[in-house]
Amino acid sequence: MNRCLVIDDSQVMRKVARSILEGLNFDIAEAEDADVALEYCRLGMPDLILLDFDLPGSSGVEFVRKIRREQNGERPIIVFCTTDNDVMQISHALAAGANDYVQKPFDRETLASKLAAANLVKARAA
Repeated sequence: MNRCLVIDDSQVMRKVARSILEGLNFDIAEAEDADVALEYCRLGMPDLILLDFDLPGSSGVEFVRKIRREQNGERPIIVFCTTDNDVMQISHALAAGANDYVQKPFDRETLASKLAAANLVKARAA
């Protein structure tokens, strides 16, 4: 089973993401800020990180830069979650090392298609 770390300061968003990802057969861990998330990753790198752009005390972009420098930091697929479709924000995230992004609010189909593209879930038959 793939492991996912959901990083978001909103408990509601973490709950929504957990529900979707558990339905896609992920084992879920949650973090409300970048410091907690970084410590979790140091204990064992997840396969997927679903990351809010705005975090308390650190931006999501800063977190990506830090995690990519960690041992096995190249391993996880990192999907940014953003509330707006700001091209500069998205390009900064991708330049920092994120693999993809999804706009909030997202649904199961949107997230599943992103994860299928990253080979983390099987694409659904048409």
